[in-house]
Amino acid sequence: MTADGQLPAVPPAAAGRYTAAASDDGWLRVHPASPFVRGWFALAAIAFFFGRDIFERALQGQPVFEEGLGRRAPWLLGGGAAVLVVAVLGFVLTWYFTKYQVSGGYVRVTSGLLFRQHRQARLDRVQAIDIVQPLLARIFGLAELKFEVADAGESAVRLAYLKIDDARQLRATILARASGAAAVAVPGAGTSGAGQPARAAEAPEFPVLAVPPSRLLGSLLLSEQSFFVVVGGAASVVLSAVTDNRAFYFYLVPAVLGLAAGYWNFFNRGYNFTAAVSPDGIRLRYGLLDTQAQTLPPGRIQAVKVAQSPLWRPFGWYRMQVNVAGYGQSGNAVEGNTRTILLPVGKLPDVLAMLSLVLPDPGTDQPAAVFAAGLNGRDSDGGFITTPRRAWLLAPFAWRRNGFAATDTALLIRSGRWWRELVVVPHQRTQSLALQQGPVARRFRVADLVLHTTAGPVAPRLAQAGLDEARQLFNDQSARARLARKRQTTEQWLQQVAPAAGPMTTSTPYQKEGQQHG
Repeated sequence: MTADGQLPAVPPAAAGRYTAAASDDGWLRVHPASPFVRGWFALAAIAFFFGRDIFERALQGQPVFEEGLGRRAPWLLGGGAAVLVVAVLGFVLTWYFTKYQVSGGYVRVTSGLLFRQHRQARLDRVQAIDIVQPLLARIFGLAELKFEVADAGESAVRLAYLKIDDARQLRATILARASGAAAVAVPGAGTSGAGQPARAAEAPEFPVLAVPPSRLLGSLLLSEQSFFVVVGGAASVVLSAVTDNRAFYFYLVPAVLGLAAGYWNFFNRGYNFTAAVSPDGIRLRYGLLDTQAQTLPPGRIQAVKVAQSPLWRPFGWYRMQVNVAGYGQSGNAVEGNTRTILLPVGKLPDVLAMLSLVLPDPGTDQPAAVFAAGLNGRDSDGGFITTPRRAWLLAPFAWRRNGFAATDTALLIRSGRWWRELVVVPHQRTQSLALQQGPVARRFRVADLVLHTTAGPVAPRLAQAGLDEARQLFNDQSARARLARKRQTTEQWLQQVAPAAGPMTTSTPYQKEGQQHG
């Protein structure tokens, strides 16, 4: 961005490149190679089906066609060629009838030959935007642009595939428009030629942290899954020795295979994890074979969870996950779980650095002390209100940790003695609340308070709070959420991002205190 806050113009040569790609009616098409990158498996299957025998015979030095197949060979080759032509023609038609447009505050995508589909999404409802590069797309310099809007669910808008530079610039344009920046447009926005507005340039970014591969690998080896596999392996050895039956080893095969697949998936997707901040929002990049670049606009994160398992405690490691509208309803469970990870594994300073991006204004003068108490404290540390002593039987080990604290901007919920968790919910993201009390809880005069946000891995729930404290929190949190939503007068976040671009260049309240708690 320039000094006066305007978005810089793109050089005329770049604008011309996009104009040439536009269709006559002002819509744009994805890259011509897109259907082949998506459908390469179908082409490979066709080639394998019709060419396997010929290839094997050629390698073995045998006649290409068996005796009696000479007459049918032309028909087989012709049939294979016809199937291949039909498949390629289908790919070409799929590309030709798939168009997109950014205009009038919407992204519009049309597709389909026989069954037409037209979709549009409001830019001011953009929750997150990703650039995804599967391995084959990386080889050809292509990328998929995918962004979520509120309540998108499995209908997230996807543009596959674009040139990587085009995808980055289109992402910058969409984010600039969604944020309320100076009006920018792309070809297909209703104007063309010399009067065509320029596309937005990609905003600068400031690195925040990077996760070393060794730490990522260590977190996998010290995961709960590894623990149970080791325990299961030891039990199998003991049972095999006692009963002289080696069949117990076979029970470990599915577990080991599943664990190996889970290891590879998490390592492949968490490798080279980096986080940065820019006027666009929080930028996350990760991936070994398939790479992904996420952009989470500020204020779009509904809830944050910081978790620590007992095996991670000696190393001071934590994991952070978030709720973002659309992410929690992804059709691919593995993909959805990966996209909701804000930090795969990090230490306390890393956690505070990411919290400073999610919640630039912590709402307290001592954020590091409050959040550190939420992660590692107990009783009234950091101003937390915990389960009353009379209800210690309901949580013998965790009652001194289960509790809550409220700052001016967020509600903090602490839980767990061995598996520790801290959930942070910005006040304006509280959609509704519910008080729950069963017969046993009624006997001890405690209740649970549930906060409802968008679907995702974070389920904010305050367990076994004193009945009076729970009722008071219910009323206070309702008032805080109502007041916070009134202050948020627009869905556009441009006014919120100016402070967000500077946390890494100047000390934030988190960093000033974090030096004492790191």
